Amino acid sequence: MLIATSKIKEKKSTFHGYLFEAKDVDSILSELKSKHAKAAHLCYALRNGEDSFKNDGEVGHPGRRLLELLKDHDLDNHLLVVVRYFGGVKLGPGGVGRAFKAAGKACLEQF
Repeated sequence: MLIATSKIKEKKSTFHGYLFEAKDVDSILSELKSKHAKAAHLCYALRNGEDSFKNDGEVGHPGRRLLELLKDHDLDNHLLVVVRYFGGVKLGPGGVGRAFKAAGKACLEQF
């Protein structure tokens, strides 16, 4: 079940954040990949009895930063996903990590 969404822009890239209850994670990820087929990256963190994350080849360890957000907010059984549309300007590892974290944090602030 979708709980919250966010959208931020950072140097022409757009980051879409999604917070879900962690039910049928594979289906959620598949749906988001279809919805955002032209996106450059889809990174996520999952806390569902066991912590996991995926960086999808993106620099800056965005999946790990999203997992830290879930832990900081003590959210178990939740999935936090951020999708990036590349805007043509490289952000570098630090900038990428901060942008993914900001999109994830914007979702959590609505929750």
